[in-house]
Amino acid sequence: MPPFSLVRDSTVRTNLFGSPQTSSAGPLVEHPDTIVQLMSSRTPAVMLPVLLSSGRAIMPSTSNTIGLLRPRTRRALTHTATLLVLASAASIAGTARGADVQSAGDAPYPDMPRIAPIGVRIGHYLPVPQEAKGPPIEPAKGYRLEQLGKGLYMITDNAYQSMFMVYETGVVVVDAPPAYAAHIVEGIREVTDKPLTHLIYSHSHVDHIAGARALGKVPIIIAHEETKHLLARAKDPNRPLPTVTFRDRYALTVGSQVLELSYHGDAHEPGNIHIYAPAQQTLMVVDMVFPGWMPWRRFAVAHDIPGYFAQVEEIRKIPFKTLVGGHVSRTGTHADVDRQIEFLGDLKSAAAKALAATKPGEALDAETARDNPWAVFDDYIDRVAIHCVNDLTPKWATKLAAYDVYVWDQCYAMEQSLRID
Repeated sequence: MPPFSLVRDSTVRTNLFGSPQTSSAGPLVEHPDTIVQLMSSRTPAVMLPVLLSSGRAIMPSTSNTIGLLRPRTRRALTHTATLLVLASAASIAGTARGADVQSAGDAPYPDMPRIAPIGVRIGHYLPVPQEAKGPPIEPAKGYRLEQLGKGLYMITDNAYQSMFMVYETGVVVVDAPPAYAAHIVEGIREVTDKPLTHLIYSHSHVDHIAGARALGKVPIIIAHEETKHLLARAKDPNRPLPTVTFRDRYALTVGSQVLELSYHGDAHEPGNIHIYAPAQQTLMVVDMVFPGWMPWRRFAVAHDIPGYFAQVEEIRKIPFKTLVGGHVSRTGTHADVDRQIEFLGDLKSAAAKALAATKPGEALDAETARDNPWAVFDDYIDRVAIHCVNDLTPKWATKLAAYDVYVWDQCYAMEQSLRID
């Protein structure tokens, strides 16, 4: 039985605002919580697909009845772009009969997870566990400060994080995320009126440092030499070039305050550094550990996945008390690093088992398996990812915030790394 069934559209449902709605105008997508009007009655009835992680659409069996898509699971709303393509396809259906077009399978892959795959709009995300949340942001303010020790502060909007350190005659800022860069000076002024003398880049990425101009002119900008190379190539006026670079280690001593900068190799990206405040026992490493949360997609788009795994293990050995990870809503602890390492180990094991248990091409017809190697791998990788997601979900779905958002990404990235790296 396909995961969706078509029924006539005269059934009373509820619309987006919760009020009763009887449709006679066209097909509706039904979700446990919402109904969305999709097409007019003049549009030929079409089947609305679920996009698999690979981007391929899966449709249930055809029907001439204008109707509703009713999901077996809680996932139903398809990607807007898919609907536009389908609407265009419906308008030319009469003239396209007989043409060679891609068609979806009559049935979905066996054992499809309840977690919606990439490309499927999620109607209701899993709740964020309380332990993953930080103190709330005052909406009118747009940021919050958290003191991490003598003269050291984190500033955050509960999605991005950066730091600043106050010393006798000035202020050192670490990263300037554009999401709230306009508030960084405002936050500093809550603490001191001393001038900004130094800016440290954790790495080159826009989302962490492209708010540098909002700080005004900062005399000294410090970064790894690889970061300077990447920024010189980018030629981005919002990311001024560093004035001081280093290769392995750099100790910044300003007044009585110290920040130790070190490079541990390629993981997230070349040039991504550790920033350690020894007196405050605070470590800032960006885009590596996500306290209480699933890592951002594909290990935060890690440049080197084996390097990423190794570096998280290195972070575990550093004697910090507070971790600033550059993302989400609170600081971290060693327990957060341990939990991420446990998840990464389970993910690697699940992907390895899935690769071993899955044979390329076994679900395809002989002609496709013979003539289309790309299709062979598309089908193979889909089935590996399905196996991986199903293996991880019982343990981790409620342990990591946004597990449902990025577990497919992690499985795809992991199986690829195991096959290729």
